Amino acid sequence: MTQSAFHQPVLGAELLRLAPGAVRIVDGTLGDGGHARLFLERGATVLGIDRDPEALRRAQTRLGDERIRYLASSTFGGATLAAIAAFHPDLILLDLGVSSRQLDDDRLGFSFRLGAALDMRMARVGPSAADRLAGATAAELESWFRDYGDERRARRLATEIVRRRERAPLLISDDLVNAIRAALGPRTGPADFARLFQAVRIAVNDELAGLAGALVPLRDALTPGGALAVISYHSGEDRLVKNAFRDWSAHCVCPPHLPVCVCRGQPLGRVVTRRPVVAGPDEVGANPRARSAKLRVFEVAADGAATS
Repeated sequence: MTQSAFHQPVLGAELLRLAPGAVRIVDGTLGDGGHARLFLERGATVLGIDRDPEALRRAQTRLGDERIRYLASSTFGGATLAAIAAFHPDLILLDLGVSSRQLDDDRLGFSFRLGAALDMRMARVGPSAADRLAGATAAELESWFRDYGDERRARRLATEIVRRRERAPLLISDDLVNAIRAALGPRTGPADFARLFQAVRIAVNDELAGLAGALVPLRDALTPGGALAVISYHSGEDRLVKNAFRDWSAHCVCPPHLPVCVCRGQPLGRVVTRRPVVAGPDEVGANPRARSAKLRVFEVAADGAATS
């Protein structure tokens, strides 16, 4: 991965096309600042948020301090939401997953390259991947690989990990790769390793629960007519976003057995992207990370419709 590849914002042109009028933008997953740079070049004011202090320092060095503020936060909790609401954003972006720089930094343990530590913690706090693999039950491991990794032989892989850790802990990438090969066969390759390492990373950082809990508060922090944009790289993430956006755009979300509508009775806005926006072949060729990216955008009602 070249240095310039770290700076290529995934689906940047499509994002600018879908939210052309945004002037106060929250980049909720700042990373290396690729999207934020596009926003600043367009004249917007940006609030950049990231859970990784090192990423914030790099972004600040690259982007400076003109028309951009920086905030370190690992969750979209009370203080962070208050800062976002006070910023009055008309666009909030979440670019989920990990950056190319993080994937290529073996110290962070996201990679399956030989000898990389099994860490995978985005905020550098809490149990590492090695800790979680050592302490999870067989049922929990099976759930990770089935639900987060779309692995039909998840139970076999979970059983293999439990068997191996009884002899020695899984501490580096080689240990997990060898467990995957032993359970799933010698023909497994990089695509399988990437998918199953991603499953462990999602579990370590509780990413799906964090996303599910963040969507409504972030939507409600937008100014009337503002937009929430989410770029996802995993089917579970995309499904959460798609279902939330669909429900918010519905006129009624009452259970079907109720004879009379007792909910809000009106949509909270509209889905801008009826289907997810994906990268074209030119972008994928220049930035392979864009291959699995899906962009969805929801625009809140301009009249300040009631929240739910």
